[in-house]
Amino acid sequence: MEENQKYTYFASDFHLGAPNDEKSRIREKRIVAWLNEIESSAKEIFLVGDVFDFWFEYKHAVPRGFTRLLGKISQLTDKGIPVHFFCGNHDMWMFDYFKNEIGVTIHNDEFRPTINGKKFYIAHGDGLGPGDKGYKFIKKVFRNRLCQWAFARLHPNFGIGIASYFSRKSRASNADEDSLYVGVQREWLYIFVNENHPKIQADFYIFGHRHLPLKYKIEEAHYFNLGEWLNYFTFGRFDGEQFELLTWKNNKIESFTTISEKQ
Repeated sequence: MEENQKYTYFASDFHLGAPNDEKSRIREKRIVAWLNEIESSAKEIFLVGDVFDFWFEYKHAVPRGFTRLLGKISQLTDKGIPVHFFCGNHDMWMFDYFKNEIGVTIHNDEFRPTINGKKFYIAHGDGLGPGDKGYKFIKKVFRNRLCQWAFARLHPNFGIGIASYFSRKSRASNADEDSLYVGVQREWLYIFVNENHPKIQADFYIFGHRHLPLKYKIEEAHYFNLGEWLNYFTFGRFDGEQFELLTWKNNKIESFTTISEKQ
């Protein structure tokens, strides 16, 4: 890294809280160590969904834990480093707590910033592309204001407990599929980008959700899936011209080659 070089960083799918408190805390400390490492070179940070394995904000209560990460992000925003939180399929019930308490910007849908003259399309990725009609229906239900109001009527001990159980069950049931590379023609997010690039015309498409780190070229545009922090500990770094996937390993940043690049 050149001295005083500033980067935009991207990461997703920390799934804090999973699979249990002990392992989640170890992972949380690893994430904080990574944030400490990139702090001096960070121009902006995008956390692209599923930071938590489950999150629901009541008016006067939020899930317990995650104090190390929230404290670190507060420190970053207090220093003037913008941090963005995207709502994923596991933590879509973010309202105003993180905005008011730690100073992050919340994105419920895709975000299309221009960074150093390059157009970005950033989204968690759930519900995009063909198929998965069952989840797309459930997502509409979960995002319905009336359904959110009804869930908030449940006592937090019961509501957070039962929702956390089903969140862990859902992630565990999809673990094998998430780790399997099925080829570019069956990657739903790639299909979505390939079909919509003519009208979106972004230079970089950045997604989470699909836990496998991936990289593709679509005409002159670049597609990246950021991977996750349960196994790969991968993240994206943009220097103003080039975007690269890296990994945080043994307390240092190392290069990373995706399965799609090896094909």
